[in-house]
Amino acid sequence: MKNRTVNHALLAGLVFSSLLSPAAMAACEGTELSVCPAPFDAALPDTHKMLTWNQADRVVGFRNDYRNYAGDIFRHGNAVPLQVSEKPLTDVHYQVNDRRYGLKEYLKRQNVSGMLVLKDGKIAWKYLAQGNTDTTLWTSRSVGKSVVSALVGVALKEGKIHSLDDRITKYEPDLKGTAWDGVTLKQLITHTSGVAWNEDYTNPNSDFAQLTECEAKPGTYDCVRKLVKGLRRVHPAGENWSYSSGGAWLLGDVLERATGMTIAAYLEKSIWQPYGMASDGVWHAYSKGQHDVGAHGFNATLEDWGRFGEFILNNGMLPSGKQILPDGWVKESSDWTQAKGSVSDAHPEGLYGYQWWNNAVPVNARGVEPAAKDSLKGSLWALGIFGQMIVVNQKENLVIVQWSTWPQAEPSFSAQPLEASLMFSAIARALR
Repeated sequence: MKNRTVNHALLAGLVFSSLLSPAAMAACEGTELSVCPAPFDAALPDTHKMLTWNQADRVVGFRNDYRNYAGDIFRHGNAVPLQVSEKPLTDVHYQVNDRRYGLKEYLKRQNVSGMLVLKDGKIAWKYLAQGNTDTTLWTSRSVGKSVVSALVGVALKEGKIHSLDDRITKYEPDLKGTAWDGVTLKQLITHTSGVAWNEDYTNPNSDFAQLTECEAKPGTYDCVRKLVKGLRRVHPAGENWSYSSGGAWLLGDVLERATGMTIAAYLEKSIWQPYGMASDGVWHAYSKGQHDVGAHGFNATLEDWGRFGEFILNNGMLPSGKQILPDGWVKESSDWTQAKGSVSDAHPEGLYGYQWWNNAVPVNARGVEPAAKDSLKGSLWALGIFGQMIVVNQKENLVIVQWSTWPQAEPSFSAQPLEASLMFSAIARALR
């Protein structure tokens, strides 16, 4: 299927389902989804090799993550179709290393297979490629951390979590005496626990690689819990920032214990149905109906990724007018931690908040346009390896979603992440 740019109302998911073979339909119906995502690829890549998949495997693997692993479904609500903007995005340019690139070049340089721009809640631009459709469920990787962050906010508003100043051991008493003893939920959600974790995606012996290996075999929950429970403390809690999928997994586990529900069930009850998401989604489960993974595992359609961004943009306000996030939660989420490691010459205000990133154009960037002073300051960036993104900017009333298959899990911030910041800043300027 050729790459498609869509700026009109979209065909219903059942139309895409009708493109599937009877065998594929039968297999897909076994997922218990209300609509069968398309395409439904016959052969899936080996999950043991997820970090080293080639580009073709990555596309197939990312849109079939809900089949690669066990998953819990979160059901959709009564959706209102997204309207199309009266001012569509046509083309836009940015400059890096003194070279100018347009939208088509950006898509190629970023290996983009899906992109959505919502301005004032309306579709200003939409793009699907690599055979993806409006029913495709794409995996989030660590974008799921930002979804979990929002759910923690909901749990606080509901009183299921008392305070971010609570210690982890209030919810996980068996962690007393471990490296996590004395760590607060705020330190956990800002990745300043001081507990060692090696996130290196290129090292087959890293903690993240071990987590990935646990996910590819039976007994995942116990395997990951043993890994996380056995970590050691290397810094006093709160003093150093160090990105940790192990800590994010633990935050998801705390959320499940506090609410008495899986992440998927709590997402469905609190956000997915009340907000009116259009399609079912699937959350990667370590034990179906009992434990979902807090570090990643959110799978949903492109438009529903965008709707989640709109939920954050509107401070957790449901269509009914009920606000389900605490007052000031979204602003607090972008009060970037000043812990050592988060602050740098490029980002003196800090890099990380409540499992959202600051990916503004670095203040020391040279040979770029838009310049740092004109970038999307104050944006919350949900970022996942290989180029998954939701960007929320309240000042511009702008949400941007990107699905990618970058050649590297986490390239230098001077590469694809910088170009994304430049392009998204240019999009904001073009739509003002």
